[in-house]
Formats: sequence, structure tokens, C-alpha cells
Amino acid sequence: MSSRCGQQAVSLTLSRNTKGEVAVAREAVEDSSGRETVGSVLRACQLLGQFSAERPVITLAELTATSGFNKPTVHRLMSTLVEAGWVHRDHSGAYRVRMPMFTIGAAALAGFDLRTEARPELEALASDFGDTAFLMVPSAAGAVCIDRVEGGKPMVLAAVSIGSVLPYHAAAAPVAMAAFDSELRSRALRDPLPAFTEMTLSDPGEFASHLDQVRAEGVSRSRNDYLNGVSAVAAPILGSRDSLVGTISLGGHSEDFTGSDGDVRAEAVRAAAKRLSDALNAARL
Repeated sequence: MSSRCGQQAVSLTLSRNTKGEVAVAREAVEDSSGRETVGSVLRACQLLGQFSAERPVITLAELTATSGFNKPTVHRLMSTLVEAGWVHRDHSGAYRVRMPMFTIGAAALAGFDLRTEARPELEALASDFGDTAFLMVPSAAGAVCIDRVEGGKPMVLAAVSIGSVLPYHAAAAPVAMAAFDSELRSRALRDPLPAFTEMTLSDPGEFASHLDQVRAEGVSRSRNDYLNGVSAVAAPILGSRDSLVGTISLGGHSEDFTGSDGDVRAEAVRAAAKRLSDALNAARL
């Protein structure tokens, strides 16, 4: 997240309109280069830039020290971000970013064009195994399917199409996301876990143990937990510092995902995810 800040003085006021939305009123001014800037927004961006996968929770004192701003300024800006729903402040007074930041981060990937890069991998998986291959990315609402390629087998997974949003506690791809992203894991374990089939893990303790297993193995396997008769394998696509970008997965008839057949599919999906992760990180160098 870029965090360049200027020192331009401006007037910035946030308030809530009748719909509860945050409205911003400001006096735009020009800096010496002729660009319109809002100093308070730039300073808020610098504060948000202090958060990372290695540093997901930061105190007011730490933000003050790392940003170089005075404590009242940091407190005022962070309180504004809390009110806007971008940041959460816990009972101890520490801050962490909230889900809207993940949505914006996903939008930033448009420059890399993950869908274009992943298309050959999806087509190869679908062709090799005859199953349906999926590309999904995280969002505030759940795991979003942004592409899919059907294989030659007669099963058509119409329930999971482009644009479908899946919960983070069922199906291989969403579960892989929860296993490899601490914020999504916390959210999934905090929210109710409704059962879609008899195989859905709806007990928080069992689900937490399953997430640990998925992370250790590096691949997520589901069997009849979202749709009866359907199983899948999924692996995470990871960006810099192993941050979650999305998943690539393969789904089809449950009988095709057992034993050695399932292991072969899992390894193929894991290898495809590794190639995409490597390409993503190379593009950012």
C-alpha cells in the first residue's frame, strides 16, 4: 500500500448523511506542482500504510512513532477511519484494518490481470482431468468466482458460476482462503457456520482444526460439504510475504477425488497455484 504524504494544509470534514454513509467535505487546494491534494487524506494513507501481514495490529503509540505525526493528529485520523468502517479499534485501544481494505487490495490486482494469467492453468486442469477448474478471489462477502473452465465430464457445476459468492467455511477454495489468511480465518470462526449438507463443518473447534490441517498440507480438500456428490481440491495463490491473492481449484464427481486420483489432482492444483504465485511476485519486482 503506497504511503506518500504531503504537508499541504487543507480543511477536511467527515460526517454521516441521512443514509448513514460517510460524506466528505473538503476545500481542495493545489500544491507547488499544481496538483490538487488533501493533506489529511494523504496522512491517513500513510497511517494505513503502516499495516502489513507481519504487523496486522498497531497501537496509537506505535503509529505516532512510525509516522512522525503528533499523537492528537494520529488519534483524530484513526478515529475518522474507525467511523468510516475502514479500521477497527479493539478493547485495548489497538487498531487493525477491516474487510473493505481487502476489497480494495483485490481491485489493485487488476493491473496484474490475474484472470488472464490463470486462464491457461484453468484450461490445462480442466483438460487433464475432465473436471471444472475455478479461479476465486476473496471479498468482504465471501469467496468470489471470477473465472471457470469446464472439463469434458458430464457434470456441470452450475451452482458455482462466475460471480458466485461462497462462504468461507465450505467448499475447497473458500476454506483454503480462510486457512491462509488470518483475518478471514478469524471472521469465519467468529460468524455462524450454517450447514449446507451433512458433511459441512459447522462446529468452530472442528473447523479450526481443519484449517490448521489445510495450511500444513498446502492444499484444501472438500467432500460433499457444499454440494452433495461434489468434491474439490484448492490451493492458495500467494503474493508478496505470502499474502493471500486468490485460489485455483478443481471440482467434480466425489468418486474421482478419492485415493490416488484425489492426490494427483491435489498435486496438480498445488503446482498450478505455485506457478501463478511465482508469476505474480515476478510481476511486482
